[in-house]
Amino acid sequence: MKWLVAIVAGAILLASIVAEFTMLEHGSHWWNHVPVFYGLWGGLSAFVLIGLAAILGRLLKKDGDYYDD
Repeated sequence: MKWLVAIVAGAILLASIVAEFTMLEHGSHWWNHVPVFYGLWGGLSAFVLIGLAAILGRLLKKDGDYYDD
């Protein structure tokens, strides 16, 4: 099962890299000139969201007997 997930993730990564170099208009924005910008941006965004979720989880955590009062 882990191999299937790795193969699918690799295929999606490869398809996105091919799409970036074949389908995007290069020149409309400065970030279109940076290779794999959208992949890096997506990865950075995912890490930020995971970090924010971890912080919110710690801030909003209730005691185990919260509903027993």
